[in-house]
Amino acid sequence: MIPVIISGGSGTRLWPISRKSFPKQFVQIFERSLFEETIDRLMPLGAPWVVTTKDMKVLTEKTMKDRKVPTSHLVLEPMGRNTAPAVALICRIFEIKGWQDQVMGIFPADHLIEDEAEFTRALNTAEQAALKGYVTTIGIKPTYPATGYGYIEMDPNTPVIESGSLKAYAAKGFKEKPDLKTAKDYCQSNAYSWNAGMFIFQTKVMIKAFQTHLPDVWEMISELKADLSNLEDVYGSLPSVSIDYGIMEKLDRQACVPCSIGWNDLGSWDAIADVAGSQIEIQREKLAFADCDESSNFVFPANRDKVYGVIGLNDLLVVDSPDALLIAKKGYSEKAREIVSKLHEAKQPAAEEHLFEVRPWGKYEILRDTDQFKSKVITVDPHSQLSYQSHTKREEFWVVVSGMGEVILNDETIPVQRGKVVHIPLGAKHRMRNTGATPLDFVEVQVGSYFGEDDIVRYEDDYQRC
Repeated sequence: MIPVIISGGSGTRLWPISRKSFPKQFVQIFERSLFEETIDRLMPLGAPWVVTTKDMKVLTEKTMKDRKVPTSHLVLEPMGRNTAPAVALICRIFEIKGWQDQVMGIFPADHLIEDEAEFTRALNTAEQAALKGYVTTIGIKPTYPATGYGYIEMDPNTPVIESGSLKAYAAKGFKEKPDLKTAKDYCQSNAYSWNAGMFIFQTKVMIKAFQTHLPDVWEMISELKADLSNLEDVYGSLPSVSIDYGIMEKLDRQACVPCSIGWNDLGSWDAIADVAGSQIEIQREKLAFADCDESSNFVFPANRDKVYGVIGLNDLLVVDSPDALLIAKKGYSEKAREIVSKLHEAKQPAAEEHLFEVRPWGKYEILRDTDQFKSKVITVDPHSQLSYQSHTKREEFWVVVSGMGEVILNDETIPVQRGKVVHIPLGAKHRMRNTGATPLDFVEVQVGSYFGEDDIVRYEDDYQRC
């Protein structure tokens, strides 16, 4: 089986930690990010392919390199078009490579799976069903009457594969998110599973499904050249449609493997709080509670140096970040997207952007942003360098706080290490280069009339941004 990770999302459900510029799958909620966990979980099958949008290129490539996944397995959509076009795109790429008979697995990038051994067994069962021509879904046995998930109806009397303790059953179809009464009926039956968005199939079977149920999409995707040079032109014409609605709800030959794998889509802060006890380590000495039920409250501190006090409040969710704070009553956190919408209306940058940004060479975090000056902490990865650039509206002062490297200033090389201060005059060409094997950190103070990221003239760049 060739694993394929679909990495998308707008980053609104776990605001303020997750945002459009740094969505949920990249956030280190646990010891590893969900994207890292997904890659690690699938690596025993082989290096996964990843489909994401070009806006997520830098974040995705960094994680893939860290996880030893070849970046040649990265497929960049010019723009998001939902899951059906993403699946069609990777099917077309596999067709071009002559991999029509290969079994492919589609997996979301941002789900939690705690029982990886059972997950592996479920994949093996699903692969056997896929080799019989079934498009097979990994179903999750319901643990409560959820109204936020779609369901898969199965025929529990018609197993198509029996593999140890797991079976693949013929699936009758997909059900939309139900009301509470219907969800309770589903839970009382053994004929329904949650749809977790994990699909296993032979490439040629899914291509046939597109030709039958979304022929316009496949006709356009099939025009892609082998080098994908016309991808942007083709993709811009595709409709936005989900794989569930466009394909899965219409298939005749499909199967489902119901299983209990400790799955959670972590779609809200309530969901995070539910698994926090076993997954998230919070320094208890940083939390102080008075006149309230400590166990009923959940605090997620992005600032590990801050102390938090809660008085007389129960069932509280507190999610802190350097520039935004979310306080919600438990059970209401799914409305975080409404907060984001209101911030959009007010044109607040915090709706989409963090105070930090990941770049190909490292990252930076804004400390202060005023009319008179702007300060940042900048981290340059080992053996990486910033672009050779100049600014027309600001001068800069650099103070190296860790690591070693060199500053190129108007073609002069200046060795730097901890404690070195370098002044970058207005209009001067400059770059920081990390010559060491550890990250180089420096504080940058900008002084001038304008501090936008667009006040950059690039002369040389390792990442083709000139």
